[in-house]
Amino acid sequence: MIRQLSHPKLFLRWAEALLPWNIAVAALFGCGGVLLGLIFSPADYQQGESVRIMYVHVPASWSALSVYTVMAILSGWGFVKRVPLLHLMVKAIAPIGIVFTLISLGTGAIWGKPTWGTWWVWDARLTSMLLLLFLYLGYWTLVSTLEDEEKACRVYPGYQ
Repeated sequence: MIRQLSHPKLFLRWAEALLPWNIAVAALFGCGGVLLGLIFSPADYQQGESVRIMYVHVPASWSALSVYTVMAILSGWGFVKRVPLLHLMVKAIAPIGIVFTLISLGTGAIWGKPTWGTWWVWDARLTSMLLLLFLYLGYWTLVSTLEDEEKACRVYPGYQ
């Protein structure tokens, strides 16, 4: 079944059929999360109103890490099975990871200023997210500069 879905025409047919439903579910849960997290949640007794930033920061951080994990799994699977669609999927989700990482770093800095008194500390968690951003940007730079399909096929075996 998975091998059949790796054919681009069948995959696009499934994706086009599921897209409106996915958008509707994402909009419903997104609006509900924004209302509950940013408007109706109470202030914290120690952090005050700045605790609401955590409702954006923590999911963005986990999403950035999850996207990177998915990229690693799909890339490995694409190299082993030589499925070009997987490499295209990785290339397509890399900007999503970049955005989540930037949101995570930005909201972390905004939260850190009133809480720690500074925008940035060289904590292991912050530094690892900065390194993750550099990994994303390095990957995106690499795949964006490969214009020659022949060269891309040599760099990425199975990329066609």
